[in-house]
Amino acid sequence: MDDFDKYNKEIVSQMPLIEDFFYDLINNNYSGKTVSNYQRDLLVFASFLYSQKLKFKEIGKLDLIKYKDYLRNGKYLKDLKFLYNNENVTDDRENPLPETQHKESSSKASRRLSMYQGRLGSRSVNRMLSALRSYFRFLTDADEKVPIPADAIKLIKTEKVVSNVADLDELISLIESPENFEKKKNVRYRNRAMLELLFSTGMRISELINLNLEDLKLDESKKVIQDDRIFITGKGKKQRFVYLTERAKHYLERYLMTRDDEYKALFIPYRGSRLGTENPYAVRVSVNYLQYKIKQYRTRLGINIPTSAHSLRHGFATYLSENGANPASIQRLLGHESLQTTSRYVHTSDKVAQKSHKEFHPLKE
Repeated sequence: MDDFDKYNKEIVSQMPLIEDFFYDLINNNYSGKTVSNYQRDLLVFASFLYSQKLKFKEIGKLDLIKYKDYLRNGKYLKDLKFLYNNENVTDDRENPLPETQHKESSSKASRRLSMYQGRLGSRSVNRMLSALRSYFRFLTDADEKVPIPADAIKLIKTEKVVSNVADLDELISLIESPENFEKKKNVRYRNRAMLELLFSTGMRISELINLNLEDLKLDESKKVIQDDRIFITGKGKKQRFVYLTERAKHYLERYLMTRDDEYKALFIPYRGSRLGTENPYAVRVSVNYLQYKIKQYRTRLGINIPTSAHSLRHGFATYLSENGANPASIQRLLGHESLQTTSRYVHTSDKVAQKSHKEFHPLKE
């Protein structure tokens, strides 16, 4: 597999059927991104075995406790910097991990390491433990001996995080902010359309960026939207409809009136290296650009709650829920497989809690 071809195969060689496990994921229609995440997470476990001089077949339950500590307290980071060949890191251990034979640029290595910033939160640790558990289950199904049962890999207790969603008025100001902050008309119209579309549909930023003009039902002029539904393929290759508000349709059509090119992407850049590619499909606005712009708008508006493209998706679910939408319907709109996942988005907001407190508290007067 790609990650293991690029980095040192020595540390994963003792993990039985590891490449077969990833091919099994692919054959079961897991997305490329999901498979890559499994590769990355199991590479961390392999680095743990190597650094502890442990043989896979000798792993015990106490070693899993050590592995959780390895993740929670950031001990994994030093090993990963060697795996990703970060040349700026020095190591004073007696037995450092072997350097990789395939060099990467320091900037690329930094991007790969960007998610690893010291102590991992409980949800990140549980994601890595889940990857390990899936691997152990695969080995069991393949009649391969495993040192401990997959069910012995217990997840850790997660912290309850209070969800912060900006007030609706603040989200509306954010969506409308390109009108005030962008001087060029084509940029202003495009950015407003992107933000309107995110909040109208609740789609993920990756789903928005990957939209093509052909995903909209347009008339012959390719300027008028004839259907308020968009059929998208989302995370895990799950397909669903998302729906446009009349307001979102208006701003999308206004943006489409500025387009006189042959590019396939719905949202295209107007400057930068992406315009220089010979692949017309690759000419599209980047995720990083949109995230940067949202952060810039939020700062200029003085919104003190951290707000991103995902916050618009979260706000979409929260305010639908506040207005009485059925959780199962919101689950379908968000493209979640499990209602439990949706429940992390659809919660009683602080505003509703405050109203209930004032209305129902037995000593309110």
